[in-house]
Order: sequence, then C-alpha cells, then structure tokens
Amino acid sequence: MSFLILIVLAFFAIWLIVIRPNSRRRRELSEQIATIEVGDEIVTAGGLYGHVVGVGDDELLVEIAQGVNVRIARRAVAGVVGPDEEDDEDEELKEPAEVSEASQAAHEAATDETPR
Repeated sequence: MSFLILIVLAFFAIWLIVIRPNSRRRRELSEQIATIEVGDEIVTAGGLYGHVVGVGDDELLVEIAQGVNVRIARRAVAGVVGPDEEDDEDEELKEPAEVSEASQAAHEAATDETPR
C-alpha cells in the first residue's frame, strides 16, 4: 500500500514540476498567436524576425527585411516579440563588435613587431 502512495506522490510531483508549467506556456503561446495583428513583431520557429503586414485565417504575411515579404503559417510563429526583447537584442548585437575590436587591436599589436 505504501508503494502505491509513493508512485502517486511521484506522479503528482512530476505533474506539478513539468507538465503543468509546460501546458500553461503552450496555452499562453496559442493565445498570443491567435491575437496577432498587423504591426506586431514576431519570431518564427526558424529564427526569423519580422513585422506582420497581413493577417489571414491560417497564414501571415511577414516583412523580414525592407521590401521582402514572406507568407508563413500561423503555427510557424514561435512568439510575439515585445519592446523589451528588442532592446535586449540590440545589446546582444553590440557585444560581438566590442569583442572584434579588442581582437583587432591584439592582431594589430602582434603584426606591428619588427622582423629580426
């Protein structure tokens, strides 16, 4: 009898830790996708960022670059990008440039040595 109680408690713990948060996240994403409108910025499952320029029943028209529009399925949307996420993205893009400047300075210092 105690073994059965342990199994039930283990199942409840797994449900509480894994299944419940995952189903909540999935439900929130489906609500976001259902309420996408023109002007929203989205990210696709393939990692493309773009602005919605047209909305259909099962598909969206997304501008991924100036003058470049693609038609995607609604189910391919991984999320709606908010204004806070755009700022974080800009900071991430700047960091590699700082690293490359430092490595460029190190490269210049290494190549400025006079030959012996």
